[in-house]
Amino acid sequence: MIDLTKKPFYLRADDIQWVNETLKKMTVDEKIAQLFCLVAYSSDEEYLDYLSKVLKVGGIMCRVMPTDEVIKTVSHLQRSSQIPMLISANLEAGGCGVSTDGTRFGCEMAVAATGEYENAGKLGCICGKEGAALGVNWAFAPIADIDINFRNPITNTRTFGSDPDTVRKCAIEYIKAVQSFGVAAAIKHFPGDGVDERDQHLVSSVNDMSVDEWDNTYGKIYGQAIDEGVKTVMVGHIMLPDYSKKINPSLSDEEILPASLSHEIVSGLLRGRLGFNGLVVTDSTTMAGFAISMDRRRAVPTAIAAGCDMFLFTKNLEEDFHYMKAGVEDGTITSGRLDEAVTRILALKASLGLHTKENTPDIANAKRIVGCAEHKALASKCADQSITLVKNNENILPVTPSKYRRVLFYCIESDAGQMGYGVDTGANARFMQKLSDVGFEVTKFVPKPGFEGMMASSEEIKNSYDLIIYSANMATKSNQTVVRIEWCQPMGANVPTYITSVPTIFISLENPYHLLDVPRVKTYINTYGSTDEILDALVKKLVGKSEFKGKSPVDAFCGKWDTHL
Repeated sequence: MIDLTKKPFYLRADDIQWVNETLKKMTVDEKIAQLFCLVAYSSDEEYLDYLSKVLKVGGIMCRVMPTDEVIKTVSHLQRSSQIPMLISANLEAGGCGVSTDGTRFGCEMAVAATGEYENAGKLGCICGKEGAALGVNWAFAPIADIDINFRNPITNTRTFGSDPDTVRKCAIEYIKAVQSFGVAAAIKHFPGDGVDERDQHLVSSVNDMSVDEWDNTYGKIYGQAIDEGVKTVMVGHIMLPDYSKKINPSLSDEEILPASLSHEIVSGLLRGRLGFNGLVVTDSTTMAGFAISMDRRRAVPTAIAAGCDMFLFTKNLEEDFHYMKAGVEDGTITSGRLDEAVTRILALKASLGLHTKENTPDIANAKRIVGCAEHKALASKCADQSITLVKNNENILPVTPSKYRRVLFYCIESDAGQMGYGVDTGANARFMQKLSDVGFEVTKFVPKPGFEGMMASSEEIKNSYDLIIYSANMATKSNQTVVRIEWCQPMGANVPTYITSVPTIFISLENPYHLLDVPRVKTYINTYGSTDEILDALVKKLVGKSEFKGKSPVDAFCGKWDTHL
């Protein structure tokens, strides 16, 4: 039995009555449908009717769309659903996680770099206020991963850094703030990403901490989040071998499963040892980390049997629904486990008041709030506080047009861009324009075609330019294995080789660990993003109109001795 009067639901008698009566009226197929949280990319009514009227799913996640499109989507789904839907979004950095018009306050690492935990609360407020205005009631955030391994290609700037206490304090501030707006937080990715250098999108990754190490780091983060009343936890496709074997000593290595499929980790650790009474949702089940442990026919119902309450996305919609139903029919998911999962889903909805209010957003209100001037001003302040001067061995700052007028600009930018959280991959073009606007004469570097002996002469570079600026815009994204620079042909034509003859500044707009590849650069800056607010603040700092205030939340020197030189 689930005590719905207790944390994190705190339901009243009439709320519990709604949960129980709604559950009692549902058919088995309707209960199964509630387990699914699918995805909406547009306001196409035929597709939305299929989700809400035919399948009758429990929730959807909104991909980033314009405000009008988000409101149409949410309004249509809520009007056509018998049971109100959970509407989720990746509100990790601001309202930009659901609307292209939303505010990007700053990624989690930028927030941590400000050194002020209250900024994590401001992030949560912006996410909650803009999300709620758009009809979102479930934030897939905060990310409580610890960026322990600088080679991890997916945690990176999406985390609050590598210090467990900083991650814990920031995560708690976010949770309290976002939930104050009637938006449930989903702290992720349990049991903790950032230890492995591999991406769970591509493989079942491993958190290889000992039981004591985990208890003192991730365990404290999730333990306090649960104490503070976080409503939901997102479980990753991440193995936790030492804890799995502590809970079930009979497990062989081959039997250890990623958390999303592991009874030991979800029911044993999260529910049992940590005492979490809220809703558990899997991370995206389209990831390879979920798929490689067992045949999908078995994996789909096993996630629910292990203790997860909701199943995020499908690989093939009809097939996964069939697999889930087959799992109920063959007893993989018992009737008691099915009812328990659906009860928590309904309880979450009741705790958010979805059963008693109009859940369609007001477009006029949304347009007043989403991307408003107040939120943009807060984003500008976060940018000013977070930009970090990591290395200043040459003491050339500030660089003014009067002294360093002629700038050779090296543009480093990945083609694939970022994960869809509001970052424009044209950042380097905007940065060059902003430098020109304050008086610099900027020339973009273009490698000279040819082979050895045909490149531009060193004397030509030294005589033609007063300053070299490198700007790397290589953002964290899914389905990559590394965040490293690939240099131009021929022979690494754009590698920093003039650092002893022309003053050189290397600026990373995203990944904070590029010193690994440019260790001897004397001046290195991390900005943790590339919005206009960030670029404007950066230019002011470069020319001496503003001080550098950020403090690195990670070891930007990557543990290497030569990066300090």
